[in-house]
Amino acid sequence: MTIRKGEPWGEAVDRPIGLRVAGCDADVAEAFRGEAVDAVGLSGGDLYRAVGSPPTRTAMQRLPIDVLDVTADGHEFVAVAHVVARRGWWRGRILAVMNVDHLGDWNVAPRAHPNDGRFDVIDVDPAMTVRERWQARGRLAAGTHVPHPRISVRTGTEMAWSFDRPYRIRVDGADVTEARELAITVRPDAFAVVV
Repeated sequence: MTIRKGEPWGEAVDRPIGLRVAGCDADVAEAFRGEAVDAVGLSGGDLYRAVGSPPTRTAMQRLPIDVLDVTADGHEFVAVAHVVARRGWWRGRILAVMNVDHLGDWNVAPRAHPNDGRFDVIDVDPAMTVRERWQARGRLAAGTHVPHPRISVRTGTEMAWSFDRPYRIRVDGADVTEARELAITVRPDAFAVVV
């Protein structure tokens, strides 16, 4: 069940024997692909940061997380942290679909949570000037780049986008393909992580 305001998230567990630990977001998604894995441990990445970056310990928390099912021009991927579609940083549209708040050092989606049953969409207007982008970039670490008249923020559970030219698609920090059609659906409580 997705997290609700004021309620505890997850359950206390002892460290599972043989716990597989993933050091980055892409490794978390890969750990669940094609295997019967109950939960994955975290030691790095943006999902790890979103759950508080706890140190290694014996008494742990098992946390359910949502995942993003991504289809880009017919190619299918799974994301645990974020999907970014862009041609460049300084010109054109930038689309960030976030399951967590951070993308590296940037607090891109300050209200995103990995188990709220939805994703946050940050959409940069192609008309945003280089000067405005530079100013917004300076405020990304603190998450104060929004609100901005040329950056829209919304949430959803299923959305699709079409681009006039192929956009580079990054899933959990890895370039995966270029695509003109992108569709993303959230799958609540799909996996669990242990931290």
